[in-house]
Amino acid sequence: MIHLPTAARGPLRALALRLVAAIGLVLFIVFVVYLDRDGYRDGDDTSGLTLLDCFYYTVVSLSTTGYGDITPITPQARLVNVLVVTPARVLFLIILVGTTLEVLTEQYRTNARLARWRRHLKDHVIVCGYGTKGRSAVGALRESGFDVKRIVVVESDRPSVRRAAADGLVAIEGSATQSTVLTDAHIKDAKAVIVATDTDEASVLVTLTARQLTAGKVRIIAAAREAENAPLLKQSGAHQVIVSSATAGRLLGLSTSAPPLIDVVEDLLTPGAGMALALRSAARDEVGRSPREVTEPVIALVRLGRIISLAMPESAKIETGDLLVYIRDDRPSPVTASA
Repeated sequence: MIHLPTAARGPLRALALRLVAAIGLVLFIVFVVYLDRDGYRDGDDTSGLTLLDCFYYTVVSLSTTGYGDITPITPQARLVNVLVVTPARVLFLIILVGTTLEVLTEQYRTNARLARWRRHLKDHVIVCGYGTKGRSAVGALRESGFDVKRIVVVESDRPSVRRAAADGLVAIEGSATQSTVLTDAHIKDAKAVIVATDTDEASVLVTLTARQLTAGKVRIIAAAREAENAPLLKQSGAHQVIVSSATAGRLLGLSTSAPPLIDVVEDLLTPGAGMALALRSAARDEVGRSPREVTEPVIALVRLGRIISLAMPESAKIETGDLLVYIRDDRPSPVTASA
């Protein structure tokens, strides 16, 4: 099931309001008829209407059933029917029919949005799992300027699906280990697949399924809890594996031996804190120059998919097609901060 991002409306609240309006209208007409109960006749009974008779007459009148056993006999009662009961009958029908039309219209609108989404979905990123890792991955994509409309979340946990939809994402409810679910996410047209499941076993199954569907043409990035499962994920088809436990353990060790390094890493990973890692293509006038001569502080080069540190001889000169990994100022501008 595909959940498109929607604004929270509270359908039960809207339905309750309509129900209260309908009941209030019925009670109002009962009150009006009861005040003029002597102007109505129930068959051969000329003693006037009881409160129950007023309820009965109101219900059959507003629902347009109109059995005709109770009729207005005085000019005043007939005028009340013309000026009050008949408009109330129309309003009552509008409330009932309007609810049905709203449901049908919402279904049509949802189907139209879904068809339009399928038609334009391409070069998107599929995030399998919307737990802590999945949400962090989506947050990083947003911070880098990636269009949120091109992010698709695949999650089997219903509360997580609702959370993703509330965050403005398209969420597909189902297991990413099933090929039909990934097919619904248009995995063949995707730019990348991020595997952020809760267990390494699930990550392996998702990676295998994704590789089978894409024949290795879509980049797969997987997260692993244990370092020993990283080779298995790469054999399953992951182009890159992030070992969360090893990374966290190394940071814990650095926090003891070199506490300032942790502050630097935290600054790099925290949006808007001060520094952030960035990647850009080398400009034409930068080709042939040393990375140290570039305006930004370059820390590495990416050449033909290979990372080249500044300590390596190959980094002496920037070549055509190189990508520069640099540190940029991520502090909010004074205008943005004041706003």
